[in-house]
Amino acid sequence: MRRNVFAVVTLILHSSLFTPHSWAQQAREWSLTDCVQYALAHNLNIKQQEDNVRLQEISLSTSKNSRLPDLNGSISENFSFGRALTSDNTYMNRNTNSTSFSLGTSVPLITGGRIPADIKMRKLNLQAALQDYEHARENVSLTVTSAYLEAIYQKDLVQVAERQVELSRAQVHRMELLFENDKASEAELSQIRATLANDELSLTQQQNTYMLALLDLSQLLELETPEGFDVARPLVESVKGDELPSPDLVYSEAVGIKPQIQAEQIRLQSAEKNIQLAKSALYPTLHFSAGLGSSYYKTSGYETLGFGRQLKDNFNQYLGFSLSVPIFNRFATRNSVRSARLQVHAQEIKLEQSKKQLYKEIQQAYYNAVAAGRQCESSDEALTSANTAFELMERKYENGKATATEYQDAKTKYMRAESQQIQSRYTYLFRKKILNFYRGMEL
Repeated sequence: MRRNVFAVVTLILHSSLFTPHSWAQQAREWSLTDCVQYALAHNLNIKQQEDNVRLQEISLSTSKNSRLPDLNGSISENFSFGRALTSDNTYMNRNTNSTSFSLGTSVPLITGGRIPADIKMRKLNLQAALQDYEHARENVSLTVTSAYLEAIYQKDLVQVAERQVELSRAQVHRMELLFENDKASEAELSQIRATLANDELSLTQQQNTYMLALLDLSQLLELETPEGFDVARPLVESVKGDELPSPDLVYSEAVGIKPQIQAEQIRLQSAEKNIQLAKSALYPTLHFSAGLGSSYYKTSGYETLGFGRQLKDNFNQYLGFSLSVPIFNRFATRNSVRSARLQVHAQEIKLEQSKKQLYKEIQQAYYNAVAAGRQCESSDEALTSANTAFELMERKYENGKATATEYQDAKTKYMRAESQQIQSRYTYLFRKKILNFYRGMEL
């Protein structure tokens, strides 16, 4: 009865065990470069930053076009009813209607420096938006890299679990032969079979974890479905003798190239231009205007010239200059200049905060990389020791000099050491990539 139950459980485990793995074998493997490039092309946050850049381009175009003359045309039709004053200074009831046409233009000649300052400020805003766009791309690249390495880590753990299952199967087969030759008890055979079932269950759980890691990565890439998606295992370099650049060296390189710093520096320049824009209201402005027009007028009870004749006779043109001199505007301009200067000071503080935050991130990345490198070296040594201990225990177990519990304990320690070694290597790879990323290197 126990054997039948065990067979059913094993069959169920096998039916669910290899479905994800078979699917992964049929999937196309994506490299880290493939994942990053696809995410940069489809990420919605990046698309929002692209739209923000376009908005700033439109704003700059609008500012440049403010130098151009405008052109306005108008047509009006008026009707009048009731008593009105006549030419002989009497009142009488009459109805009148009039039609007028006009076309006018105006050109700003002197604006106190407002238009040039506004154009320069909007150019700087466009440059800041471009840096924000680059910063968004960098954030997406880092997020995708982290998720990618997590998926690779889980994929390697699947292989570790598969090897553990293979070892257990080999031991089950060996124990079955011993049992058939009356050299092992049924209890020993049941114990090793139970170990195999537990290892197969662990493999199924690890495959599910790997599938969830692939799902997280595919969602970051904005893929519709994770089916047919898999990751390619990168080359993990050795850490022996690897020297990392100091935080000060990395910061000296990063502060001049990182887009978040560049964006804040450009915004500081834009805030300084805003002071000039506010001061422009202190100076006179001069506009040139010109236009032409004509009109038609008709009164009931009186004979009037025809429509075309009146339009010709009443045709007029005009040219003019308009000078506006600010004298007192309730201190509005003064307060605008004060506000602009406070904005400059606030932006200076924000820039300094961004630099300090960058330095903190670099320090953290450096010490994380150092710790990961040390952990990687330690895990290599621990894996070598665990592997040697397991091989010795395996030979002792096969010769009947060790119990199944001792063998299982040695195997568990070996697999745990291998898992820790895999995790430490990928952790170091990611930490090192982050540190180089601050130096302007591609992921």
